[in-house]
Amino acid sequence: MTGLMFDLRRENMLSVPALTHDRILAAIDVGTNSIHMVIVHIQPSLPTFTVISKEKATVRLGDRDPKTGCLTPVAMDRATQALRRCQELANRLHAEDIVAVATSAVREAPNGRDFLQQIEEELGLTINLIAGQEEARRIYLGVLSGMSFNNQPHAIIDIGGGSTELILGDGHEPRSLSSTKIGAVRLTAEFVTTDPISSTEFGYLQAYVRGMLERPVEELLAQLQPGETCQLVGTSGTIEAVAMLHAREKLGMIPDPMHGYSLTLEDLRELVNRLRRMPYAERTKLPGMNERRAEIIVAGAVILQEAMTLLGMNSIFICERALREGVVVDWMLTHGLIEDRLRFQSSIRERSVLRTAQKFETKMPYSECIARHAINLFDQTQGVLHPWGVEERDLLWAAAMLHNCGHFVSHSSHHKHSYYLIRNSDLLGFTEVEIETIANLARYHRKSCPKKKHESYRNISSKKYRRVVDQLSPLLRLAVAMDRRQIGAIAQFTCEPRPEAGELRLHLYPRHAGDDCALELWSLDYKKGCFEEVYGLKLVPILHPDAKG
Repeated sequence: MTGLMFDLRRENMLSVPALTHDRILAAIDVGTNSIHMVIVHIQPSLPTFTVISKEKATVRLGDRDPKTGCLTPVAMDRATQALRRCQELANRLHAEDIVAVATSAVREAPNGRDFLQQIEEELGLTINLIAGQEEARRIYLGVLSGMSFNNQPHAIIDIGGGSTELILGDGHEPRSLSSTKIGAVRLTAEFVTTDPISSTEFGYLQAYVRGMLERPVEELLAQLQPGETCQLVGTSGTIEAVAMLHAREKLGMIPDPMHGYSLTLEDLRELVNRLRRMPYAERTKLPGMNERRAEIIVAGAVILQEAMTLLGMNSIFICERALREGVVVDWMLTHGLIEDRLRFQSSIRERSVLRTAQKFETKMPYSECIARHAINLFDQTQGVLHPWGVEERDLLWAAAMLHNCGHFVSHSSHHKHSYYLIRNSDLLGFTEVEIETIANLARYHRKSCPKKKHESYRNISSKKYRRVVDQLSPLLRLAVAMDRRQIGAIAQFTCEPRPEAGELRLHLYPRHAGDDCALELWSLDYKKGCFEEVYGLKLVPILHPDAKG
């Protein structure tokens, strides 16, 4: 395996979709240290992808204002220019889509979402903010696209500028996913003031890294079965830079590709000891070491050393694929180009939502009823009242399943509690803006309609997703109204849009003949205001009490 072709067929493939025409996709990783882009040629009939172009820019978004924690204007400008170049290259190579994700630096900066909104307005490029666990999941997909695990457990470590991800998997569903706030840029800024680093600062750095890694390492090792052995795989810039230094010294050259190259913990310790004694100017003269990498290499190498020590791993293998390739695989999954029994996107989303619903003790039969009503309303009005597709349908379903989870905190203002619980849950398979959208849809299932003065609504960084909340929250409100007694009173309904009369007739068929559904009709009348305001149609419920539901 060269690392250039994607192959999950042997372990995970059940069938190949009928879609056969080739596709070009660009995937961008907006990281703390660098912006990376890969442009790939996807062959759905196999299914494989080949990397046809790469772009990298060291923009240092992680160099945040030390007082406010905000992204600095200089860093944001560097990032904007780099993204513009990426966009131009993708367009030249006729990419049909550009999928971009942002991680630690943007995730944590108070003005991170403002920056993403600015990029959307200036470049027309949507960047999805992803949580740490979702980042780890996509890294796992990226690594799987470049190597086969043969059903054997592998630990994966990805050291970024702002965070380090640890993953355990055997080629199937990941057993452990973690993201820890230690990265080469972050730790250099927080711990390194001397040049070369003093023994005192080095000791503090080492102890801090060890303390931060202890818990995620314990959680990972706990997922190994007695007697199981595990290999360690390393990805991304810091680890590749360390491996290149090692290769040049041991081999006198850098293998191309680095994919599959290995080094031992003993060799790493020797390298760390030499790097820590070198001043910055000397590190910049190391072959293949640019100025930006020379600044942060000591902190990054310490993270790797402490992780290998705690994991009990004596060697590490390099994989050149990581988050950006995982973004490609994730796109292939969501667009039906891979049918996979374990990691198919809708399945990941569904399991994650159901786990969250169970965690907050929601009444599953009731939630499922509301979800059926909401999706039925969505499907019957699609293309007539709203333009949304499969992805937005998933968000509405998730919100419907979780809309009542706020009761776990309190009945009073439970819609606001639902917002908070969803917003702070680890919903895998969703981006940050999608989680924010789900939380807002749930928040507006009752009481006030969406308003700009509401903080939760303002937290949606994308205009598109604000429109999703505006247009789909009324459907969720109607779905909730149709089961006011929480007994599944309405078995079926049909929507009859009559734009010439300025109305939407909602034909309701009760589960039990003769049920007047008085409470449901009252609730529909009470909750219809948002629907009528958004769609400009009068809602006219019509009950057919004697029809069979």
